[in-house]
Amino acid sequence: MLSNVTVTSAAEKFMRRIVRFSGLPAGAGFRLVVSAGGCSGYTAEFTAEPALQPGEQELDINGLRVFLPAESRLMLEGITIDFADTPTQSGLIFFNPSQAGCGCSSSAESAPPGLATIDVSAIGRGRPPLPRQIS
Repeated sequence: MLSNVTVTSAAEKFMRRIVRFSGLPAGAGFRLVVSAGGCSGYTAEFTAEPALQPGEQELDINGLRVFLPAESRLMLEGITIDFADTPTQSGLIFFNPSQAGCGCSSSAESAPPGLATIDVSAIGRGRPPLPRQIS
């Protein structure tokens, strides 16, 4: 069980919108799958789903159902989940105060230490996200 995760009001609002506009019936939830990887230490995908899957636990955020597989629960311990919407980025942000920042040049819009951004292109509804086109 997650005893030490913080979800900001901005992140909660974003998650609620994903579920509300998914077209799923009442009681649907927000599935968040977080794993190790990427420049900042996290990769994540999220979908609106009708129900909890076997092996998942539910995190209740003011009535919002968030479905978390075991590996995600481990990754989120001690993390603050926020949402950013700026001209250069839009998506969930995971802040880990005990993680050092990335020093590689691939993070051109370098995030502060311990920050990982999950772009809104990671949104799905039970299927893989669409490939991004670069022009």
